[in-house]
Amino acid sequence: MHGMWRDGNRFELLAESSCFLPAMFTAMERARRSILVELYLMESGELATTLIDTLCRAATRGVTVALMLDAYGSMGLGGEDRRRLEQAGVALRLFNPLGLHSLARNLTRDHRKLVVVDGAVAFTGGFGAVDEFLKAWYEVAVRIEGPVVADWVRLFSRVWDSPMTRGAGDAALVRHLQLEFHPHEDYHAMRGRVVWGQGYRYQAIRHSLYGRVSSAQRRIWLCTPYFVPTFSLRMRLARAARRGVDVRLLLPGQGHDHPWVRYAGQRFYRRLLRAGVRIFEFQPTFIHAKFSLVDQWSSLGSCNFDHWSLHWNLEANQEVEDTRFAGEVAALFERNFTASHEITYQAWVRRPRWQRFKEWLFGSFDAWLTRLR
Repeated sequence: MHGMWRDGNRFELLAESSCFLPAMFTAMERARRSILVELYLMESGELATTLIDTLCRAATRGVTVALMLDAYGSMGLGGEDRRRLEQAGVALRLFNPLGLHSLARNLTRDHRKLVVVDGAVAFTGGFGAVDEFLKAWYEVAVRIEGPVVADWVRLFSRVWDSPMTRGAGDAALVRHLQLEFHPHEDYHAMRGRVVWGQGYRYQAIRHSLYGRVSSAQRRIWLCTPYFVPTFSLRMRLARAARRGVDVRLLLPGQGHDHPWVRYAGQRFYRRLLRAGVRIFEFQPTFIHAKFSLVDQWSSLGSCNFDHWSLHWNLEANQEVEDTRFAGEVAALFERNFTASHEITYQAWVRRPRWQRFKEWLFGSFDAWLTRLR
């Protein structure tokens, strides 16, 4: 499912936490009416404390604050932190607490990342409120103003009101918020739309990417931390490379938070490389970012484009169709390619047997998990 394409927006690419965290906290400190926050990961620590302090201050000065966390992804958030939020008047709700119901339901997680302030400015990306995002993980976000902010609020409201969401706070709270979008003369008419996925039923994110990859004229550059692509995406990428499109993948190097996922995805390298796809493994740190660039179309948000995200999770991305913004995303890709190790076909076919064994082992495990669905 996806929102409408809307003109008259302004999108600002915020590369790295040193850019997007101050921007988000400044926006929240200036909130006058409402703050909506939706996160998958939140655990007690320095960053969570800063967020809690900010939200509590806002609630104390009369701002309506709604915090929606995934019940599994926020298990590391301590009881004292939760009490602080509730005592300050923050409405806290948890999506899909684990239970004795079906395995499929337990696997359905809210993986979206969203901050909306006063219904006027929004932020999305791959961030969470865990300390790894301060320095250890590389992440990007986008600051959003314009008509698409209303689509983000509607998306938040649907999950906040969902029967799978539990906790304190009026379930109808978000519906009563007033949106405060005012057209800006310097918005430059940037086109954008919100696109989301909701488990196997609503896979608009996947279909949007597939369509763009299939029709690409010049370039397909994808960054994802968990590269376990569907068969269909692999085939589309290989076909595009064979017809002369510049296809590049920006993937994590050895410093991965789930190494087995990296090995499972590496079993697809050989065929992609042989087709002409270029593969870059980022070296400075674990790259947790999820962003894509196909010609002048960009997509940033929560979706990893692996089959797990696409099958089980609630995901959401901001799509932008704008030449200037695409140039900024391309420049970000170029900087990260420079900081990466490019894997060549000749080097990959000579990789050691131990590497091949790990690909086979974790690839078999991934295939077994996939069949469990």
